[in-house]
Parts: sequence; C-alpha cells; structure tokens
Amino acid sequence: MVSLFFISCRTGHPEIKGYITKVPFPEDNPQSDEKIALGRRLFFDKRLSRDGSISCATCHSPEFAFTDRKRFSEGVGGGLTERNAPSLLNSAFLKTVMFDAHLASLEMQVIVPIQEHVEMDMKMGDLIDRLSKDEYYMEAAWRIYKRKFDPYVLTRSIAAFERSLLSLDSRFDRYLYGKDKNALTEQEKRGWKIFSDQLYCTKCHPAPYFTTFDPACNGLYSDYGNDQGRFRIHHDTADIGLFKIPSLRNIELTYPYMHDGSIKDLNEVIVHYASGGRAHFNKSPFIRPFDISQEDKKDLIAFLRSLTDTSYMKVFR
Repeated sequence: MVSLFFISCRTGHPEIKGYITKVPFPEDNPQSDEKIALGRRLFFDKRLSRDGSISCATCHSPEFAFTDRKRFSEGVGGGLTERNAPSLLNSAFLKTVMFDAHLASLEMQVIVPIQEHVEMDMKMGDLIDRLSKDEYYMEAAWRIYKRKFDPYVLTRSIAAFERSLLSLDSRFDRYLYGKDKNALTEQEKRGWKIFSDQLYCTKCHPAPYFTTFDPACNGLYSDYGNDQGRFRIHHDTADIGLFKIPSLRNIELTYPYMHDGSIKDLNEVIVHYASGGRAHFNKSPFIRPFDISQEDKKDLIAFLRSLTDTSYMKVFR
C-alpha cells in the first residue's frame, strides 16, 4: 500500500487537511481523474444488477453519507441483506473491508454485492458481456487500462471512485486541527470532553478517523443468533459477536445504527453503552456501564453532530 497527496477539483476531492495529507491506494491501482470518473459512472449504473433495478448508489446514497438509512438494504426482487449498509466516506483509509474485517481491499469488496443473490445477483461473465456493449466503457477501458472492459477494469475503477469520497472538514476538524476556537459551540466542546475524557469512547473511536478499524463485540446481544459476526469467516469462537468498529464521522446522517440497524437514534445508542451492553463472553472490556445525566447526554449528541461534513456533496447536487 502506498499513499498519494491527491486533490482533484474536477472529481470533487475536498481539500485534504494537514492532519491527513495522504490518501492510501494499492500499488497496482494508483488514483487518477479518469479512473475516478469511470468508477463514478459504474457506481450509479443500474445495469450492474440482474434486473437493472439497483446500482451501488441504491444502497450507498450520497445524500445519506453513502448509506441508505434502512435497517437492511433491498436488492433485486425485494431480497434483503443481512446487515446495515455502512458509509463509504473515507473508505480509502480502511485497513480491511466489510463488517467481518476480512477483505483486504476495496477492489475485492466490489465483487461481493454484484454476485450476492440478495443484492445485485449478477454473474460476472454476464455483466461484462452486458457492459462491453457500452461504447463509453469500452473506450475508457482501452484509454485508461490498455485492455478490454473486464472485471479488472470494473473493480479497480469503482474502488478508485470510492477512495475519492473524502469527508474530513467537519466543524470539529476546524476546531481541533484548524485551531478555530469558534468552530464549536460551548455545548459541543463539553460533549467532546465527555467523549474523550470522561467516557471510554476514544478506546474504539479515536480521532481523526473515529475508529480503530478493528473488529470488536460491543455487547449488542447476549446471543447473536444467525449472524455471529466475524465467526462466519474462520469459525473461531473468539470471533463470535465481533464486527468491525465503524467510524463516527457523519454519524448524524447514517442512522439506523449497529451492524443490523437495530438502534434508531443516537439517544438509544448512548442508552445501550451506558447500560454496559448485554453479557457476552467476547464483549470488549471497554464496554462497561456508566452514569450520564440528561444534560451530558445532550452535550454528547451535540458533539457527535459536529462530526458531520457534507462538502463531498458539491459534485452530487
């Protein structure tokens, strides 16, 4: 993995702030405006699904911080996914992809929803045959990759577009990193102190990414039933109930919460963590009960809302 200081007004990269100056990308897929433009077109193309009814953007809508605000996403024929759609913003910084934290790259992830029966339900061979009839895709493939339109072109272009989706200029960023003392209200500043100094939040959600990128069990259930998290990858009991910790950036926009969308708002999220979660043998030691007043809860929620940054929307309006 290498990095590049990459700003593009044409493709909508917001200014990369001084505390994060490099966007990582694989050595075999360096960023370029042309790749991003091709990937964007593919991302919004409903022909990627078997019946032409959904695109990547159906479950990852720009206006909802690249989520869909549904508990479970709906695929072709009304099929429902097992998990809540995560935000794609700042996905360039992910160490692993998916809630199970088992895929090594965005390029690998692109294949999953396309072939998953309850999502796009498309055979890769059939998809390439379909899209190869599009003159734009064929011309772009030859121009950018020097090859016909194929799975290599498809996955690398969509991944390049996803890496271009940066959201790093919230009011909190201006306050903490830009040294703008007026960027946050007094209530939001109190909320930040509660988040960072009084509670254990930064153990799993440290700045600047507001995630450790690691899988963990937060005690959402004492029995995880049919979806036991990362356990399904390696069948290791130490992975039961473990899901990758999501970023809290733009959390105001990405409800409902948790891997299964079972918590509808931020107030209920705080109630869950204040309770210490349910008993589970894999529960993180950081999940423990705490007392919080109604005023402190309001302050904490105000701080979380200060992590919202929709500057990326300029090119989607």
